[in-house]
Amino acid sequence: MRILAGSPSVTPFDSPKQSLSGLGTEAVGALLSASADIVLVLDADGTIVDVSSGTSVLAVTGGQKAWVGKSWADIVTVETRPKVGRLLKDAGSNTRLTWRQLNFAGSNGTDVPLSFCAIEVGPKGRMIALGRDLRAQAELQQQLVDAQQALERDYLRLRHLESRYRLLFELTSEGVLVVDGKNLKIIEANPAAAQAFNASVPKLVGRSVLDCIDTSARQPVAKLLDTVQANGKPDQLATRIAGQRMMLSVSLMHEEAGDLFLVRLGGNAPPAVAANDGRAEIVLRALEQSPDAFVVTNNDGEIIAANRSFGEIVKLSRPEQALGESLDRWLGRAGVDLNVLLANLRQRGSVRLFATTLRDENDATIPVEISAVSVPHGEISGLGFTIRDIGRRLGSTDARHELPHSVEQLTELVGRVPLREIVGETTELIERLCIEAALQLTQDNRATAAEILGLSRQSLYVKLRQYGMGNLGSDDR
Repeated sequence: MRILAGSPSVTPFDSPKQSLSGLGTEAVGALLSASADIVLVLDADGTIVDVSSGTSVLAVTGGQKAWVGKSWADIVTVETRPKVGRLLKDAGSNTRLTWRQLNFAGSNGTDVPLSFCAIEVGPKGRMIALGRDLRAQAELQQQLVDAQQALERDYLRLRHLESRYRLLFELTSEGVLVVDGKNLKIIEANPAAAQAFNASVPKLVGRSVLDCIDTSARQPVAKLLDTVQANGKPDQLATRIAGQRMMLSVSLMHEEAGDLFLVRLGGNAPPAVAANDGRAEIVLRALEQSPDAFVVTNNDGEIIAANRSFGEIVKLSRPEQALGESLDRWLGRAGVDLNVLLANLRQRGSVRLFATTLRDENDATIPVEISAVSVPHGEISGLGFTIRDIGRRLGSTDARHELPHSVEQLTELVGRVPLREIVGETTELIERLCIEAALQLTQDNRATAAEILGLSRQSLYVKLRQYGMGNLGSDDR
C-alpha cells in the first residue's frame, strides 16, 4: 500500500494497523466495490483476474463479467490502449495517483467512457483498478456541445439575416426611420430618409423626429404617432417635410427595451391628396367634435374609429377604448340590431333613422336613431354610423307609448317596443278604428253602434272613455 501512503493526492490513515486490523477479504472487497462504480483486480501482466461493479450489467459488449481472463488493453478501444499502459506503469511507482479516461465498446454501438486509476497491492505485482462511470458527465458535455453549436448556427443565421436587411435598409429608395417610442428621437435613418430631410444620416440620428418636420405639420404628426401607439395599428398621413408634401406611414414595433416606430417616407404625396389634405382635416375635426356619435367600422361591424361623443354616450373614459370592439357590444338587442343594419347596408348601401337603444358601460339604455352608409374605397371598404340620442324627443315615458293613430305610426314602433306591446297596441288601434266606423255609420248613435259592434252599451262607454272619444257628459241616444 505504499502508493497510497506516498501519493501527494491521498491523505493516509494515522494508524491503519490499529484502525483497519481484523478486516477480512470480504470486508475489503465490499469497501472497494463501494468506493468505485467498477473495480478490476489485475495480475502483474495486466490480465483481469476479477471484476466487481455497482451496476449489475454495464452497457459494454458481452457485459463486464466477460472481461475476466482478458488483458485490460484488449477490452478498451484502440485509441485508449496507450493509456492502459501508462496506468499499469504508474501503479508500480511512487508517483501521484492519476485518473485516466478509457473508452469501452458499448453494446448499443456507443462507446462507454470510464475513468480509472490503478494501485499496486499485495505480492507478485497484483493491482487494483478503480473505475468511475462517466456516461452522465459525457451526456451533459454532449448536450453542452450541441447547445453551443446550435447557438453558433443561430448567431450566424442572424448575422446573415441582419446583413441582408441592413443592405436592403441602406439601398432602398424609400426613406425609413426608426424612432424611439418614448422620446421620439431618431435611432436609425437610411440615406433616402436623410436626402428627404436635406441632411446627413449622422445629423438625423439623435434628433427628435418632430424637429425634422415643418412647424405647421408637427401637431398632426404627433397626433398620428399617439394614435398608432394607442391602438397598435399602422396609419399614414400626408404632411410637409423640407417644404415638400410627402406621405408619412407609421408602424409600431414592440421590443424588450420599449416601443419603436417604423416611419416610412413614401415620396411626394399625390396632387389630389395634397390638395384635399386641408379639407379632409376640417371634415375629420367636424366629425370628431360633432354632438352626435359617429363610428366607423369594417364590413363586419368592428370599430376602427369613433368620435368623442360616442365615448360620452356609452360612458367610456376615452373613445380609443372602443377600437377593435364590435358595435354589437353596445346595441340594445345584441346579435339582432347589428345583423339587421349590416344586411340593409349590403342590399341598399344606406340606412336611415333606424330606431333602437344603446347600452352604456353601466348597462343603462338610451333610445337612439342610427343612420348608416357603406363606403367602398378600392380594396378597402368600411361602414359609417351616425348615432343620435332621441331620449329628450321621446319624453320621459318608459315602457308605455302613446297609442298610435295610424298604421304608419304603429310600424315606427318596431325596434323601439317589444313585440308583445306592439300586438297589444295593434288590438287597441283596431278597436278604436272599429268604434269610429260604427259611430260614423250610426251618425253617433251609441246604442245602435253598440248593437252593431256586438257590445253592451256599458262596455261601449268604457271603451269610449278609454280612448277619449265622444262627449259622454250628455244623454245617449
